[in-house]
Amino acid sequence: MTVTSVSGFFASGVTCGIKHSGDSDLALVTHADGVPITATGVFTSNKMTAAPVQICKEYLSTTGGQAAAVILNSGNANAATGEKGKNDARAMAQSVAEHLGCKTEEVLVCSTGWIGYPLPIEKIKKGIPELVESLDSAGGLNAAKAIMTTDTVPKTVEIRKETFTVGGIAKGAAMLEPNMATMLAVLTTDAEIDAPTATKMLQEAVSGSFNCLTVDGAESTNDTVLLLASGESGPTNKEELAEALKEACAALAIQMADDAEGSTKTVFLSVTGAATDAEALKGARDTANCQLVKCSWYGEDPYWGRIAAEMGAADIAFDPETITISYGGQVVYAHGEAQSVDKKLLKEHMAGRQIKLGVDLGQGSGTAQVVTTDLSHAYIDENMRTS
Repeated sequence: MTVTSVSGFFASGVTCGIKHSGDSDLALVTHADGVPITATGVFTSNKMTAAPVQICKEYLSTTGGQAAAVILNSGNANAATGEKGKNDARAMAQSVAEHLGCKTEEVLVCSTGWIGYPLPIEKIKKGIPELVESLDSAGGLNAAKAIMTTDTVPKTVEIRKETFTVGGIAKGAAMLEPNMATMLAVLTTDAEIDAPTATKMLQEAVSGSFNCLTVDGAESTNDTVLLLASGESGPTNKEELAEALKEACAALAIQMADDAEGSTKTVFLSVTGAATDAEALKGARDTANCQLVKCSWYGEDPYWGRIAAEMGAADIAFDPETITISYGGQVVYAHGEAQSVDKKLLKEHMAGRQIKLGVDLGQGSGTAQVVTTDLSHAYIDENMRTS
């Protein structure tokens, strides 16, 4: 269930010494023989853009949407590192290209980790020969492990259809908002598709998955989702491929929420009955990012008052008499007052890992859904450290 679940793709993960822990920190995903294939990407909208994101965009533009490989490092974001950072990202690509026999601009670069620290480029360059030598048709899991930072488990996916397959790996455990996450993801497929169509499909897949994920309201500098398409399986149904990409991205996004820093709950918040879709999303995001609401989820408390208050403060069409709030399918608030519930069933639902929260505003036909998490002591413990 990884990028190498797709025939013709190889991957590896090794330790080059970026992480003080000694864990693996350098990964490579490539198509057979270093041959360039269709490639596209979706990136952070944060204006504090990391060097590897800038280089990825540059290379995809230069090649017209072609790539032979993706190199990824963890433990250092290579962000806020100036011109040296961009030169280091180019050096990563160049070193891989020399070993694979492709052009430098056909190697895409991703980094994740601490912001503002110079990339230990010499360690990375020394690790690349082993990285290339370790490439394996079953190496996807090693690559997934090598891109982890505060993740506790690797994130992988495989969507197998009759005529094609989509595989993927990802990392991400915090700062998941508002567009993508502190995340990297690489998707592979053997479907035949041109770069412009692939770009549109990937954007749509990301929009309904990673972009609907929020943990703490912070947006990273390095967020990147890449798609490599070899075309080995030949032409395929475009609608089916688009749905498979959406399914793959959604699966990875939920895995990231389930493994978010310190989280004990993954919450699926659905807002219906808003005046517009935009207002539904505004209410959903404001509620999902409210610390009071997040603390109540951590305490397994279905307290509807905080939900209603946040929706009422979201600057959207709102009437306390028309809003309905439900947990696990049970209505806890409607018609301006609390409702009778099956307390035993409600307690069981709130005690589970996944919580389903529904809010109907009663104002129109607008809808939205976000995936979010609770706020625990462990999240604070993890994020109060800066080195």
